This record gives sequence, structure tokens and C-alpha cells, in this order.
Amino acid sequence: MGTLQYDGLVVEFDDRLLAHLQIVIVQKIRRGESFLMSWRDSLETGSGHSAIWIHPSQNLFFRFAGSRNPTINQEWIDQLLLSANSSRGLLVMREGSAENPPTGEIATATTMRRSDGSHHAKADPQK
Repeated sequence: MGTLQYDGLVVEFDDRLLAHLQIVIVQKIRRGESFLMSWRDSLETGSGHSAIWIHPSQNLFFRFAGSRNPTINQEWIDQLLLSANSSRGLLVMREGSAENPPTGEIATATTMRRSDGSHHAKADPQK
């Protein structure tokens, strides 16, 4: 599991998902665009969802647990970018396959906590 750290918040995502999010987020920031990013919370915290407002002036830190760079699925990137450019903002979606394109189903963060270590959410990434 990798982490996205933003404004004191640490959110864990699967490395493969995080690699795709990094590409989309960096493209938006390079253009100087602020946007909303949303994902599903765990069932343990009421199965709601969370969102953060990403602004180019804030520092982001992506940390990957694995040493290998995942292969990139361009169809998934395209769907994430479409989402990021919509009025709803970037919806963290699950990946599809070559036979089944991305589903648009919102993915779940594994853990979300403040940088001081306090937890906000825990989830199974397969839910």
C-alpha cells in the first residue's frame, strides 16, 4: 500500500491505483488547476465517502510501498482525467481490464489518518 500525503492527511491506496492517481493529479497541478478528489470510506466508518480540495500551492507526497513501477492503463487514466475535469471532481475509480473498461465504481481508501497518526478510516481495498 502506498500513501498520498496532503495538508496533514495521509491516505493509503494500492500502489497501482496510486500510480494512476499521481499521473492525473500531476497533470491537473501542472495546469494550475484546483479540483476536488473523492473516494469511498471503509464499512467500519459508516461506508461514507471522503473528499479533499487539491490546490497547486499545497505540497503533495506520493510514497509507494513496492519497488517496481506498475504498468499504466491508459484507458483508466483517460477515465480518471474525465472525472477530474468534471464538476464532481476526481472520483477515485477502480480499474477495468482490456475486455472490461474501467467501471466508474469508486475505489476505497485502505486507511486514512492525520499525519499525527490519528485514524479517520480503515477499509478493505476490495470493497
